[in-house]
Amino acid sequence: MPARFLVIGGGGREHALVRRLALDPSRPLVFAAPGNPGTEFLAESVPLDVNDAPAVAAWAVEHGIDCVIVGPEDPLIAGLADVIRAAGVPVFGPGADGARLEGDKNHAKNVMAAAGVPTARHETFDALAPALVALDRWSTPPVVKACGAAQGKGVAVCTSRDEAEWFLRACFEDERFGAAGLQVLLEERLVGPELSVLAITDGEAYVLLAPSRDHKRVGEGDQGPNTGGMGAFASGCLVDSGLARTVCTDVIEPVLAELRRRGTPYRGVLYAGLMLTAEGPKVLEFNCRFGDPETQVVLPLIKDGFPELILATSQGELGTFLAGLSPAPAGAPTPWPGAALSSWDQAAVVVVGASEGYPGDYPKGRVITLPADDVNAWIVHAGTRSQDGAVVTAGGRVLGAVGMGQDFEAARTRAYGLLDGVAFEGMHFRRDIGAGFKEGTTA
Repeated sequence: MPARFLVIGGGGREHALVRRLALDPSRPLVFAAPGNPGTEFLAESVPLDVNDAPAVAAWAVEHGIDCVIVGPEDPLIAGLADVIRAAGVPVFGPGADGARLEGDKNHAKNVMAAAGVPTARHETFDALAPALVALDRWSTPPVVKACGAAQGKGVAVCTSRDEAEWFLRACFEDERFGAAGLQVLLEERLVGPELSVLAITDGEAYVLLAPSRDHKRVGEGDQGPNTGGMGAFASGCLVDSGLARTVCTDVIEPVLAELRRRGTPYRGVLYAGLMLTAEGPKVLEFNCRFGDPETQVVLPLIKDGFPELILATSQGELGTFLAGLSPAPAGAPTPWPGAALSSWDQAAVVVVGASEGYPGDYPKGRVITLPADDVNAWIVHAGTRSQDGAVVTAGGRVLGAVGMGQDFEAARTRAYGLLDGVAFEGMHFRRDIGAGFKEGTTA
């Protein structure tokens, strides 16, 4: 009997997860709650309120679900996984204690300090006045971060004291990010290329998926405010063996050990956002779920066995799954646990098409014209909905055009070529996703 999965969420990340599950040769049965116009051709949509944890758990029990995959961070931070597990259903996603790594940046800093994980120097503030006083102690403008989860928008990489003060006032006085912004970090600005590493773990064993890099700023040349992500690319060329060893021994393994020491169970994705500084990799942030839009480019590089990987993780049996994997393929860095899961001779690129005005206020309900997918290029729905027989805009990041290829430039060409066939009023996108990246480098 095929495995039965329930994917929680309705954005681009969840469409990517549903797609990867549904296209696996094992052909699992996939349900999506609530899903979106892209997932409805691959999974059965379920009109569940994902904020009603008991109702989600009851539905999963009633329908014999083998594993619930919780996509977004907010339900994880609220403890959805805990309620579902208590009902006897395996969950891919940490409980509320584990999800604090994303939901509370000050807590994450404390975990990193205890684990000896390299990260940026910082100060934490619960009120505006002391934060403003502290600004005068910084010789260069700091990065200002809302401590809570703010969908990728609660960060300001400041170029002046005035800009930092403006963002602090937006957090404390305007409450732009609600409760998430009522505690704030002032953080040292790190310099270097970024790297996203997604570790799948059951709290003991772990595997690393293909490395990726996203583009957070809304404007080309990394200008303008932060967004949830305007595009990303994944390629084995992003890491070499030296960097791989550092990621494992200095970041992933110490954090997992510290979580075990604290008695914090963790089953799901531990996402490490890294800055590759001149002093070595330093952690910018941890997330408790698959990244968005990184998921759109990392999952296509996974070979067969993705459903089995998810099931084993949710059941605490990842070590047994790993024992059955083939050795690392040629071209993979060492160590890179689970390297045999990913294709190291391919690359993937996603470019996000966003609504007019994003990341600020934006209109909804604009009709979208979509091109046909093919085996090497496809559309991932994010902020869309069905209306009167058409697909219309319903969010800031509307969709992503994904391209795959034997090399980075082929993937990039396919992604942009597909996006050329997308049309809706006011659409904007960055034309420089991955621009300047050279095969064979880690910069």
